[in-house]
Amino acid sequence: MSDFQRLQSLTDQLLTAARRAGADQADAVALNAAAVSVDVRGGRLEHAERAEGVEIGLRVLLGGRQACVSASDPSAIEEMATRAVAMAREAPIDDYLGLAEPGQLTADTDSTRLELFDTSEPTPEALQDAALRAEAAAQEVQGISQIETASTGYSQRWMWLQASNGFSAGYARSGHSLSTVAITGEGTGMERDWAGEGRVHLSDMPAPEVIGRLAAERTVARRGARKPPTGAFPILYDERVASGLISHLVGAVNGSAVARGASWLRDAMGEAVLPPGFDLIEMPHLRRYGSSRLFDAEGLATADRALVRDGVLQGWTLDLATGRKLDMASTANASRGAGSPPSPGTTNLVLSQGTHTRDDLIRDMGRGLIVTSMLGASINATTGDYSRGAGGFWVENGEITHAVNECTIAGNLRDMLMRLTAANDAPEWRSTCVPSLLVEGMTVAGA
Repeated sequence: MSDFQRLQSLTDQLLTAARRAGADQADAVALNAAAVSVDVRGGRLEHAERAEGVEIGLRVLLGGRQACVSASDPSAIEEMATRAVAMAREAPIDDYLGLAEPGQLTADTDSTRLELFDTSEPTPEALQDAALRAEAAAQEVQGISQIETASTGYSQRWMWLQASNGFSAGYARSGHSLSTVAITGEGTGMERDWAGEGRVHLSDMPAPEVIGRLAAERTVARRGARKPPTGAFPILYDERVASGLISHLVGAVNGSAVARGASWLRDAMGEAVLPPGFDLIEMPHLRRYGSSRLFDAEGLATADRALVRDGVLQGWTLDLATGRKLDMASTANASRGAGSPPSPGTTNLVLSQGTHTRDDLIRDMGRGLIVTSMLGASINATTGDYSRGAGGFWVENGEITHAVNECTIAGNLRDMLMRLTAANDAPEWRSTCVPSLLVEGMTVAGA
């Protein structure tokens, strides 16, 4: 019996048990996952771990009520169904809940054309060798005092989703990853930085030496970091962190937040939320991208769609329930885990690039801050008020002068996003593909 056949058998059993327990509707998910990780330090293996297991989840709907349960023991199916129905009977009524109608379901469920699974599983020895090569390359860079860690990993995941409305489909995913953390200096003068990459297919990964060297070069560039001045300055979000800025916009157009009234963009449909010329497009069918999918967690067909077109907000991100609450159709964006109900979520997002290089934007900003790392956050989901800790580099007369640490940057997201200028350096292979972004007139609190 194949992996998919075993998982489909489990979802069959879950739905049968749910019907016997009294559920009106139900959907079930079965997952089988395995992962291997290897850490090296000082030219030797420091830690190796392998984890694998099966997880099953059941959602039952009963008279406008729902409940979700999950377990890692397939022998607990009958108990799960009984418990889920009992929980649903005590849950509050929500008339917006319900499975998709059969006519809404996609028949296109063969995900093989998306190339989401790499059959060439690396051995533990190969993983260790890659980590050692990255560590050695980082250590060769002058100014590096030590390598904190070099880590590699590989994962496989099979999923099957089945529902009482007739939907039944699954997919397999794989993932390769490698990262390196390097340190320069000692004591209070110590600085660290990192580099890492992840891909579905090993053949798409950069060489370990490339990742190790980049981590070390980023780290050495941070020597002598100090606080910046306090004031209002332009801030350039490096492509390493620019996607985080756009993620706040993505979160604000999530249907769950909009339906609760907890979004700073709740009244912005059809209004400008980015400068003219900016598009933000979801592309769920990109080949060999880890977030790609043909169908969502409710069995609806996914498709490219614009969240923002020419700067104007086009729509919310919706699953079936949030769509019904807002009197709109689902955008086929339901995501879920084994123990949770569907909720809206995005796949691959691509923001328009600009025509200027990152260096062009640095030269033109004159005096300001380049942000390459962020920590902590204070974001008001209702007003968009924004405050975050940051580190990076200070710019004077259009040139980088020194590294910066221990500062806070602040503004309002609605205003910030309307003052964007994009570079042309968006990286590939990111689930949110965003170039470096220059924001005019933010507050920097430093020395």
